[in-house]
Amino acid sequence: MVFSPFAAMIAPIAVALTVGLLGWTYRALKPPPPKICGSPDGPPVTSPRIKLSDGRHLAYREAGVPREEAKYKIVVIHGFGSSKDLNLPASEELVEELRIYFLFFDRSGYGDSDPNPSRSVKSEAYDVQELADKLQIGSKFYVIGISMGAYPVYSCLKYIPHRLAGASLVAPFVNYWWPCLPANLSNDAFSRLLAQDQWSFRVAHYTPWLFYWWMSQKWFPSLSILAGNMAIFSQSDLEILKKWSEAPSVGQEKIQQQGVYESLHRDIMVSYGKWEFDPMDLINPFPNNEGSVYIWQGYEDRIIPFQVNRYLSEKLPWINYHEVPDAGHLLIFESKNCEAVLRELVQR
Repeated sequence: MVFSPFAAMIAPIAVALTVGLLGWTYRALKPPPPKICGSPDGPPVTSPRIKLSDGRHLAYREAGVPREEAKYKIVVIHGFGSSKDLNLPASEELVEELRIYFLFFDRSGYGDSDPNPSRSVKSEAYDVQELADKLQIGSKFYVIGISMGAYPVYSCLKYIPHRLAGASLVAPFVNYWWPCLPANLSNDAFSRLLAQDQWSFRVAHYTPWLFYWWMSQKWFPSLSILAGNMAIFSQSDLEILKKWSEAPSVGQEKIQQQGVYESLHRDIMVSYGKWEFDPMDLINPFPNNEGSVYIWQGYEDRIIPFQVNRYLSEKLPWINYHEVPDAGHLLIFESKNCEAVLRELVQR
């Protein structure tokens, strides 16, 4: 049998190409390791932190009246691409009048808080509980979840309801794959999103192992908010953003300092993934009216369609629903809305 030199070269070339393709695929799919705060190649720790039982650290910030003098203690849970350094525009007079103590913290992977490779919807509630216990803010406390910071509040309502004095979900995130949502409602709400966001959330839900690649590739547009697409904001949102641009918030440069995957990407994968429970499984944590749960939703919100949160509040009548006619997604960053959220939460 005669072998041509060309034929003899085909096999090693094919093997080399296959190995090269597999290597490229592995690198494309595998996110880089996080740069842990305080590690030799990571950013310095610049915030007070507590150490959790699993060895991770959570960074926090306290505001309002001193915790020893406070009448109401509120844990504020930031949203996507935010941090403990967010500024709630409540007047000093209101805070003093109501005697409010605020506890802000960086959720896992954000800011100065360690990443959590085992992060889940459930783990968010226990991070809140352990933070509250380490700082000794009492057996019961209030929680406010903003935007994507609402899914930790749902987690608190499910797993630590006995620790809550009240809860507010402001412009709350929704998972379009919650089983409780009628197909026509979830499909209609989902179709209102920009196509690039629909695809991003599909990838996060169905193939989370592809999400890092999806968010890193340049062939197709991915998440609109990271691309700076202003079409997702209402007119009132744009006015707030303009004010922010004139006076940038403190700590913005630290939000993703440990890596975009452990902060932003994992946040989306957890929130849009398969949950351990459905919102309809929740039970009223305040059967004797000793506290209240609220949803605050902007009617003009282009990021979270109001129809879904309106439906949830109708099916869970113990949730008090407020739909603000002229507000968008950033409704809590308008002083009048922020103060209304705070007053109603603690004074019910």
